[in-house]
Amino acid sequence: MATLAQYQADLEAYSYGKDPLVMQSYTPRLIAQLIAGISVEALRQRSVPDKWSVVEIIAHLAEDELVSSWRYRQMIENSECALSGFDQDEWARLGDYVSWKPADALQLFWLLREANVRMLSRLNFEEWERLGWHAERGVTTVRSLMLHIAAHDIIHLDQIRAILRTLSDRHMSSLMYE
Repeated sequence: MATLAQYQADLEAYSYGKDPLVMQSYTPRLIAQLIAGISVEALRQRSVPDKWSVVEIIAHLAEDELVSSWRYRQMIENSECALSGFDQDEWARLGDYVSWKPADALQLFWLLREANVRMLSRLNFEEWERLGWHAERGVTTVRSLMLHIAAHDIIHLDQIRAILRTLSDRHMSSLMYE
């Protein structure tokens, strides 16, 4: 497991030199393109037993966007507020992510993301610099949270692509031996 500092550095590298709001606005579209035409059963398959499936990743992105919505608005309204962390695996268990319909998870993610991008695109300089005290990452500003989320998207897009490649490779292998 990487250190928190290494994780933060990796996230910053993912979005360096790119417009993070543009990145965020395209993520739901990219996911829609990646999963188009793939069966629900395939999207629920885990390529590795202890890792999330594609549908679980999309559900996680939707609920993480919900958390980010709250965090952005809390920091803007109450600069220097406390921001709790959350246990993503517990949320996945409680939310039964594996049972979600991919279209529903994507729609929730897309709607929440659109609302956040719309709000973020209207902020003034002072609002971008308002901050919160994140329980795990320490001081964060609205801007740094937005950058974090853009990079977080890339990580999960890469995971989705890898899972879909693995599932495709398995399918092709099974066809070769039929």
